[in-house]
Amino acid sequence: QVQLVESGGGLVQAGGSLRLSCTASGSIFSINVMGWYRQAPGKQRELVAIITSGGSTNYADSVKGRFTISRDNAKNTVFLQMNSLKPEDTAVYYCNVRARRTWLENENAYWGQGTQVTVSS
Repeated sequence: QVQLVESGGGLVQAGGSLRLSCTASGSIFSINVMGWYRQAPGKQRELVAIITSGGSTNYADSVKGRFTISRDNAKNTVFLQMNSLKPEDTAVYYCNVRARRTWLENENAYWGQGTQVTVSS
């Protein structure tokens, strides 16, 4: 199994910054895409940012220019640096990775437990 452990959430004032981390562990052969999603109360889960194993990135329009995703492939860790936070960024943030446990297996998606980010106005 693949386990994801997230950290870095919390309460911050508008305009502030937070940095989320997510480390994957367990039986891992390879990790392709790593990313962050978020879900606000009463809303569907949405993509925030993703990064491929080669370093290509994609961001939701709402976070472009404010958030930066990066990864450390040697440590199976993905980061999300969040600057200029707004109250509308308040949500539970989930780490997601697409990984293969062995060279024989197809790629599967794995989710972290979520970390709360609250931005006060």
